[in-house]
Amino acid sequence: MTTTAVRPSRAVPRRDQDVMNQWVDLDLGHLDGPSGRAGAHYVGVLRRIAAARIRHHGLGALTDEVMLLVSELVTNAVLHSGTRKIGLEMAVKDGFLVIAVVDGMPGVAMLKETDEDAESGRGLALVQMVVEERGGAWGTRDAGATTWCRLAVPEEAEE
Repeated sequence: MTTTAVRPSRAVPRRDQDVMNQWVDLDLGHLDGPSGRAGAHYVGVLRRIAAARIRHHGLGALTDEVMLLVSELVTNAVLHSGTRKIGLEMAVKDGFLVIAVVDGMPGVAMLKETDEDAESGRGLALVQMVVEERGGAWGTRDAGATTWCRLAVPEEAEE
């Protein structure tokens, strides 16, 4: 008996499609340690799932950028929204990979001025730099309950 492995297509998506729609309940009480460490656990989980999903959809060339963007946007939601449920959605639309983090809590994410000694506060500046480098943009919608960004999908996939 011979078995054949079936591999997903590595072609870059040419049409609009959903890539990921994952929600997590932030049950911070079941993890040991301070809530910051517990929140970091969920950031890491969503980052790894996102990386696997984009590779599965032939978007491996965007892996590093997606992992960084997911880390920054989910971290903001965990630290600043006060919510117990966060969603991560990714889809290819009109030649862009759109990443949206939904926390359901109104409030607009804004760039902050930070000095060089600050230990935090640079996340959204990093998001802006990455998306602009990839021909995209970022913003909020639903009164700030969703923070999104988009990256231009490259012409050819890289493994």
